[in-house]
Amino acid sequence: MDEVTGAQLIAEALKSQNVEYMFGIVGVPIIEVAMAAQAAGIKYVGMRNEQAACYAASAVGYLTGWPAVCLVVSGPGLIHALGGMANANMNCWPVIVIGGSSDRNQETTGAFQEFPQVEACRLYSKFSARPSSLEMIPAVVEKGVRSSIYGRPGATYIDIAGDMVNAKIDRANVRFVSCCPAPPVSQADSREITQAVRLLRAAQRPLIIIGKGAAYARAEKEVRELVEGTGIPFLPTPMGKGVLSDDHPNCVAAARSRALLQADVIVLLGARLNWILHFGFPPRFSPHVKIIQVDLCAEELSNNVRAASALLGDIRAVVRQLLETVRSWRFPSDSQWWLTLKEKMTSNAQISKSLALQSTLPMNYYTAFHHISELLPKDCIIVSEGANTMDIGRTMLLNYLPRHRLDAGTFGTMGVGPGFAIAAAVLEQTQKSAQRVVCVEGDSAFGFSGMEVETMCRYKLPIIIIVINNNGIYSGVDLNTWKEMEKMGDMTTIAPPVTLLPEARYEQVMSAFGGRGYLVRTVEELRSALQESLNNTQMPSLLNVLIDPASDRKQQEFPWLTRSNL
Repeated sequence: MDEVTGAQLIAEALKSQNVEYMFGIVGVPIIEVAMAAQAAGIKYVGMRNEQAACYAASAVGYLTGWPAVCLVVSGPGLIHALGGMANANMNCWPVIVIGGSSDRNQETTGAFQEFPQVEACRLYSKFSARPSSLEMIPAVVEKGVRSSIYGRPGATYIDIAGDMVNAKIDRANVRFVSCCPAPPVSQADSREITQAVRLLRAAQRPLIIIGKGAAYARAEKEVRELVEGTGIPFLPTPMGKGVLSDDHPNCVAAARSRALLQADVIVLLGARLNWILHFGFPPRFSPHVKIIQVDLCAEELSNNVRAASALLGDIRAVVRQLLETVRSWRFPSDSQWWLTLKEKMTSNAQISKSLALQSTLPMNYYTAFHHISELLPKDCIIVSEGANTMDIGRTMLLNYLPRHRLDAGTFGTMGVGPGFAIAAAVLEQTQKSAQRVVCVEGDSAFGFSGMEVETMCRYKLPIIIIVINNNGIYSGVDLNTWKEMEKMGDMTTIAPPVTLLPEARYEQVMSAFGGRGYLVRTVEELRSALQESLNNTQMPSLLNVLIDPASDRKQQEFPWLTRSNL
């Protein structure tokens, strides 16, 4: 009799579904699951917090198009992972969470870390189930993988009772399942395609918005053909950056507000009219704008703004349909629309350049990002989170390749940076591509998952963390002001809620685990430390860049609609 344990069945089932990566924190009852996964050839990365583990696993799903696993213990361990599951669902990224749970014969008795895990995960996942027996483990794993990638991608949860992990069964009695096929590809209704092309041909101020859905769909070739064939300006969403290079001549990101406000026909490619795009509402959009919406989720069509053309289907396939129908039509490059956008781009670029070239100390955001951008290789993966750090960094740090930017995303989640960076670095390490991973963090954002620097050092992942340190959340105070406040009494009633400890030595956290830490105050120190870090391909580095606590974004344009600008 060929006996196999529950842990082995889980590992073998995952491997048969082509799952290659697992992130987690082990403990009772799932230690053996991690060991079995390694024995099956799955790479296991031990993290320091379940949230970061789930962020990392979900990032692998986005970057590869196939889910990774987040492995957690029961009760609190699973609860810590819920944030990552919710984030994956909101971003539409596939991830499989496997959680240990109390023994079946101890349910309702107050068992160690007993919790209604399957029920709890239903709010945060597309599929949540516990195999009813050892025989059913492969089938449930296959359904978990399939559910995570079919339709709108997202999180799935598989619960494993503690007594099932080491229980044994004759292999002959197990219901083994082959690997699920890649998601089916669907095309849009041909009548809607015809309507979309009719709207584009009639447009005076067309605009294409490229979302991270286009990046996930690997639609960069088709999108390039559409943009370059039609000559329409495009605007990327934050993680849509790089589907077409940020320095592409049709990119109008530097005139974002003007483009959104005045466009009369907008093609949405895998982007949603949510808070990131101001819901498509006035005054940020024209009340008369016509939306051509491409999405693989029927429920997303016409959300907030009724689509003039609703193209339900796979983005690559739908864009090919548009290309076949639009054929030789081209929007004129000398149109008033292009002139308006180029004028605004030039004006905004001059404002940013003037801020970037300021030589005062401490540095401002724009100065720091200007010099960082000059040194970063064009093929690096940029991970970014924070408030001003992420917003300003998005405009200053360019992306040239698809799926090379990861940030707080649709859910606006802080703490994702280190987990995302670890995921990207593990993939780059496996693929031996020599692409660098650069994680740009606000000092507040770094605090959420900062202990993951130990994970980076343990696995010798040459991640470069750049902490843009303004001593606070949005803004802080300088060291002298802090000392004066301390003299005034109880800091719990005096210190502004947005402040953090001035000039905190975050670089020493990295040094404590064997990585390289740099304290940066000047442009010269910044350039020197970043170049040294780029040259070091063996260990991670952290640059603690002290900037002006009062530094802020340049004044934003929030124009109200008038008859003259419609």
